[in-house]
Amino acid sequence: MSAFNQETILSVQHWTDTLFSFTATRSPSFRFQNGQFAMIGLEVDGRPLLRAYSMASANHEEELEFFSIKVADGPLTSRLQKIKEGDKILVGRKATGTLVADNLLPGKRLLLLSTGTGLAPFASLIKDPDIYERFETVVLVHGCRQVSELAYGERLVDKLAKDELFGELMKDKFIYYPTVTREPFRNRGRITDLITSEQLFNDSGMPPLDIATDRIMMCGSPHMLEDLKVLLETRDFTEGSHNTPGHFVIEKAFVER
Repeated sequence: MSAFNQETILSVQHWTDTLFSFTATRSPSFRFQNGQFAMIGLEVDGRPLLRAYSMASANHEEELEFFSIKVADGPLTSRLQKIKEGDKILVGRKATGTLVADNLLPGKRLLLLSTGTGLAPFASLIKDPDIYERFETVVLVHGCRQVSELAYGERLVDKLAKDELFGELMKDKFIYYPTVTREPFRNRGRITDLITSEQLFNDSGMPPLDIATDRIMMCGSPHMLEDLKVLLETRDFTEGSHNTPGHFVIEKAFVER
């Protein structure tokens, strides 16, 4: 288990019957960039049972936070959803991932496009003061099926808006756009459709997608990522990586299970 730190669960919150978040202690040696992920999990029968989780906490915070789905027959999440305060989890000592600002070309507007628990890396990024230095506008889009599934993101944004430091940083720079697909809500529709129809931009009082100014990060369901990639590449946006910065980056490490 030398590749892992053993951390202690500090709190657990169940948001819906399919979503929960939890906080844990953070080893002083664990370093990461905002937007990255690590392998986390539980020791089962003397062996680590793991999957990739983005840190929803920022790298300047003393505790780690994670946002997870619950899957009844999921090898890890069926167990992880039952954790409680004082339980132990494993956190990999090495963080990685493509959702870091250095993988993007310089731009003016940053679009953070997420579905479901794909919100997690952006929960970390919007708590990074450097993001507000790099971009004139930061737009967080969170798509879910039901309104209840937006609760974690809504609480996060509300808390940051009231924060002494981030409230000032975000006041004129941050736009939050939650949307649902299966219930009545002020914003309705899939993210790809909202971009194509320009409804996302019209609703927010913003100019439409522009390759000269827009940089994009996305995380969520494989179907959403695939559709968005096609949409962007047909408009000549290029995908960035650690080697070559681009107009957009995708986190491919996750399959919602």
